[in-house]
Amino acid sequence: MKGDPLSNQEVHDLPEYDNPPVTEVVCGILFQPLDQFLLPYVGLLWNEFREDYPICKEVTPLFPIIENPGGTQPSEQQINASMTQPRIWFIQKDQTGLIQIQRDRFLYNWRKTKITDEYPRYANVSAKFRYYLQIFNHFLNEHDVQSVVPLQYEMTYVNQVRRNEGWATFEDIGKVFPDFAYRSDVPRFISSVEDFNWRTSFHLPDGNGRLHVIIRNASSQVNNLDELVLELTVRGMEHDDSTESMNAWFDMAHKVIVRSFADLTSDEIQRTIWRRRN
Repeated sequence: MKGDPLSNQEVHDLPEYDNPPVTEVVCGILFQPLDQFLLPYVGLLWNEFREDYPICKEVTPLFPIIENPGGTQPSEQQINASMTQPRIWFIQKDQTGLIQIQRDRFLYNWRKTKITDEYPRYANVSAKFRYYLQIFNHFLNEHDVQSVVPLQYEMTYVNQVRRNEGWATFEDIGKVFPDFAYRSDVPRFISSVEDFNWRTSFHLPDGNGRLHVIIRNASSQVNNLDELVLELTVRGMEHDDSTESMNAWFDMAHKVIVRSFADLTSDEIQRTIWRRRN
């Protein structure tokens, strides 16, 4: 690695790119299950977002995973409470914005659905997350539903590197991710790489959670081309659940993800393909 991406030192000038490969950003909060948040409330809540998020969809609930020093297994009580109601998607008109509601969590996604969609940057995504979460909290208070008691925050960045953007075959993975190199220049018994999925995790400083990294191959939903996917997820929480601490945690998580992205990818592709500015 080029350095410690999880250093306690405050970082003020994060790497920036003219053409970043970001295709999705998720900001979310996991909280104590809202047993009183019954399905009829979902329709009422939709009215708060419907003008800009006119599409509604039911999907499978997300499994609660809580970071802790001993592992990542959730308790049976949390599993049972969160599985009794579907996860609801409120989708923006242009499909790029997505609000997700579940009895034990609230998430906001920005998604790249067309090649021409531009990443709106962290400040805009996090501001929308905070704004919509505030609306959700106000709705719960207005209807005398339980208040949100945070258990954990989460942030995910999904990056997609298309074929011919610095690499041509899966054996070229070292050109994108220099920590991983396939020895294609020597005689090999096994055939060429067909599929891969690498994952690991790192502790965050001060016990604020973990960074989870997944590198895998996939087929793009935008243009069906082969691609390499780098998924960076930070989960954890500050030592108190105040709004100020939540905002500070997301700023910290963003710095961890940006620094880790630069640490895991090659200098050459950062300069030539993504056009790193600093």
